Amino acid sequence: MEKVFRSAGRHGYAVEVSPFFPHRVACAAAQHYGIAGCGTLLVLDQTETGVTLVRSWQWGDGLFDVSWSEVNEHLLVAGGGDGSLQLWDSANHSAPLRAAKEHTQEVYSVDWSQTRGENLIVSGSWDQTAKVWDPSLSQSVSTLRGHEGVIYSTVWSPHIPGCFASASGEKTVKV
Repeated sequence: MEKVFRSAGRHGYAVEVSPFFPHRVACAAAQHYGIAGCGTLLVLDQTETGVTLVRSWQWGDGLFDVSWSEVNEHLLVAGGGDGSLQLWDSANHSAPLRAAKEHTQEVYSVDWSQTRGENLIVSGSWDQTAKVWDPSLSQSVSTLRGHEGVIYSTVWSPHIPGCFASASGEKTVKV
């Protein structure tokens, strides 16, 4: 049985299942196809009858990606069109816990490390950089340059600590 949630006025860009609750998903969305307007982070639960909204938050620019923490069932990180990363707590009803803005263009990809031995976030941006972050988001731990086009995706290896891959519009994948 197909279960559907409709988000009025928002276009979904990314969805991720919680590593702690198999019925819970987070969705990063934006107005007007991310060209203009604000974004919404949605936390949804799948029930026997459908998909229900647990919580949602608004952000001043489109949200393009989301990733759950692997060490805290309530924490998520999202990437925004304003070059920011935001740390959200699904148990908190108001603003994000923290926001960091070091990228100069859209953050199109975020990923939280899947190896429980480390607790790092990687972000990829249209500014052609990938940044590694401590989950406090106080400032990036490192900035990696080398792509000559926008970065559309960054993902940690679930097997090799400290290793991630990035894919770019320049037709390359870098590890």
